[in-house]
Amino acid sequence: MTEFLKTELFKIGDQGSVTLSSLLYILISGFIIWFAYKWIKKIAKSAVKSGRLDSGREFAIIRITKYVLTLVFIIIALVAFHVNWTGFLALTPLLLGVGLGLQQVANDLVSGFILLVEPTIRVNDIVEVDGVVARVTLIGLRTSKVTTRDGISMIIPNHQLVSEKLINWSTSDTITRFKINVGVAYGSNVELVKKILEECAWKHSKVITNPAPIVFFKDFGDSSLDFELVFWSNQLFPIDHIMSDLRYQIEESFRANNVTIPFPQRDLHIKREDSLL
Repeated sequence: MTEFLKTELFKIGDQGSVTLSSLLYILISGFIIWFAYKWIKKIAKSAVKSGRLDSGREFAIIRITKYVLTLVFIIIALVAFHVNWTGFLALTPLLLGVGLGLQQVANDLVSGFILLVEPTIRVNDIVEVDGVVARVTLIGLRTSKVTTRDGISMIIPNHQLVSEKLINWSTSDTITRFKINVGVAYGSNVELVKKILEECAWKHSKVITNPAPIVFFKDFGDSSLDFELVFWSNQLFPIDHIMSDLRYQIEESFRANNVTIPFPQRDLHIKREDSLL
C-alpha cells in the first residue's frame, strides 16, 4: 500500500514531482483549510449580529483569513510536490525589487491589520484627519472609507489612520466644548450682551444645558469689545450647522436690542504744517 501511494503520477519540470500520497495530502489539507475558512467566516458574521464586531472589521477579518489560508495552502502544495526551492532563490533580487515597489501597499496592509487587532477606530466613529471631520463608514484591509459633513466620500489609506495625527472624537467625552467669538461696538451694554449670548445658547435644542453655557469678556479689541460664548454639545457631526444657527440667533437678537457689531476702523489724525512762502 505504501509503495502504491508513492507512485509518481507526473513530474513538474525538474523542480518536483506529484505522487498519489502528495495529491491525497493536498486534498485533505485543502478540505481542512476550506472548513477553517468557513468556520471563521461564520464566527465573524455571528459577532456582527451580536454587536461585538462591526461590518467593516468583519470584511477585513474574512479577507485576511482568505489571504493567509491561501498562502498556507500554496506552501503546503509546494512542500507536498517536493519542489526544489533553488529555483525560487534565483528570483530573490526580482522579489526584493517588487517588494520595494510595493512597500507602501504593504504598509497599508500592516496598518489595516493593526486597526483590526487594536480597534482604536470603529465604523461610525467620527474622526478628524488633516482638519477634515468625517464619519467612518468602512474599514478595509488596505484602505478605509469615510464620509465628510458635506456628504463627500473619501478613501483614506490605512497608514494615515495609524501613523499620522488623528483625532477620534467618538472616543472622547460624548459632550464636547465649543465656542463662538463675537465683537460689539464700544459703548454697548456689556451685561445686555452677556444676557443675549446666554439666552441664544439656552434656547438652542442641540446645546447642552449642563454644564451651562458661559460668556467671557475676552478683550478690549482695536474696534470692538470682544466676547466669547462657550457651550457644550453632544452633536459633533452637525456642529457647523449648530454654530451657524447660533450666529443667526445672536445677530437677530443684537438687532432687536440695538447692539451693534462694528466693522474694523481706524482714526486718522492729519497734522498740517504751514509752509513758509
